[in-house]
Amino acid sequence: MPTQAVVQQGQEAVFPKEEIDNRVARAREALAKQGIDIMIVTGPENIFYLTGQQTPGYYTYQALLLPVDAEPVFIVRQLEMNNLIANSYVSDLEIYQDNADPVDVTIKLIKSRGWSNKKIAIDERGWFLPISIYKALLANLGTLDNAAGIIESLRVIKSPRELAKLETAASYVEAGMKAGLAAVKEGNSDNDFVAAMMGAAITAGSEYVGMEPLASSGPRTGIPHGTWRRHKLRSNDPAFLEMAGCHDRYHAALMRSAWVGKPPGEALAMNATCQEGLQAALDAIKPGVTCEAIHDACQTVIDRDGFTENFKKRTGYAVGVSFAPDWGEGGILSLYTGVTRELEAGMVFHIPPALRRYGEFTVGVSETVIVTETGYKTLSSIPRDLLVIN
Repeated sequence: MPTQAVVQQGQEAVFPKEEIDNRVARAREALAKQGIDIMIVTGPENIFYLTGQQTPGYYTYQALLLPVDAEPVFIVRQLEMNNLIANSYVSDLEIYQDNADPVDVTIKLIKSRGWSNKKIAIDERGWFLPISIYKALLANLGTLDNAAGIIESLRVIKSPRELAKLETAASYVEAGMKAGLAAVKEGNSDNDFVAAMMGAAITAGSEYVGMEPLASSGPRTGIPHGTWRRHKLRSNDPAFLEMAGCHDRYHAALMRSAWVGKPPGEALAMNATCQEGLQAALDAIKPGVTCEAIHDACQTVIDRDGFTENFKKRTGYAVGVSFAPDWGEGGILSLYTGVTRELEAGMVFHIPPALRRYGEFTVGVSETVIVTETGYKTLSSIPRDLLVIN
């Protein structure tokens, strides 16, 4: 009988242990400031940030119990155990089988560690915290504090290693977008250019991304978040391409527009506004400026050109660690009215101004941008003009 391979602790970890340890230490400090003794972490992004664990299997229950004054414990499904060992440095595991009730496992663990009388908190906004799980935990523990935003606040400023991963992800997007634009031609379908986008990005190195490309052609480009549906490009058809690339779960995104034949004057004017609005937002970026000031810089250009009704959204959003169903960190930080958080070096945003004639066409352009000590750094070299294919 063949010998089963032994998985080594951290053999596939994408960060060194000292970086993970630093994140855990800062998380403990943040919890202590809120008077929290233990946090139950269930979101895949926060779990990855604090442990390095990454798996598409987060649709089943996984939880990191993070005490302020003890080592973290990971509750993991048996099937995911070796994955966790390989990806992380967590050695204290509570493994459950598929016929177990994960809430019972969690409660028994808390009781066995003597934590029942501790102040326990959970992120009540977590996408992957089912109401039934939350209610069952609450019924057994009696009370649960809300730790929403505590770990997320640590993720906003990226370390040098994180920034390097984002730049690598951007190189995958660059490859994908170039291939996609090259495949926009009469007779090809939107499936053809999306296949080119995804294939080139994956060949360049991209892993699976948090959301599919938001790419379409013809009138369906005028639908926000429209996706490809086999439409064959004809003369005078628009094409809209937006995608992300992923390196070690860090995502960079990019948006460009194209037109087969002669674009109408309104589309050209809208695209010019998008380009100017994007540049106005970029020019406003520097540490100390508020998030809403970046949005206002772009919105001012759009309002001046009379396209206010065609732009009903935020100017940008943070990017970094992501799992499906999103490639962004917009739930953490957005560039929008009323967001008064000041920019700091190490923040990263995707800024995608797009203007729509609803049900007819969309044009837009974007950049993934790192906030630097003196301003900003964009991560793409692809021209921002509307690509016209004659």
